[in-house]
Amino acid sequence: MGLFDNVAGAVLGKMGGDQGNLVKLAMEMFNQYGGLSGILEKFNASGFAEQAASWVAKGENLPLSADQIVTALGAGTIAEMAAKLDMPADELSKQIAQYLPKVVDKLTPDGVVSNNSAGLLGAVLGMLK
Repeated sequence: MGLFDNVAGAVLGKMGGDQGNLVKLAMEMFNQYGGLSGILEKFNASGFAEQAASWVAKGENLPLSADQIVTALGAGTIAEMAAKLDMPADELSKQIAQYLPKVVDKLTPDGVVSNNSAGLLGAVLGMLK
């Protein structure tokens, strides 16, 4: 775990509640898949390349359903993350479907993918305001 992750964890710990936990989980998910490019590759490989590309590109973001999120990330992964948040898996997949396109869009304002952890934290925190 890097210095940024330690600082981010401390900040998120002070947020508390479901929002803090959701942000921690988002950071964990991005780290698990190797950052933004890894997440996008996961969706590309799962047959959702058009949607993932729209999140990076300028313009409207194509949506994904909660079921498509489960298809891309796997039911086991969703269940594991939901257990950490003490929430139903279907609720977590709905939240991921709602926020992931927006987070990716915020992280790629110029249509360029980079693995900027600071940008991820800022994008997620900005959406929870």
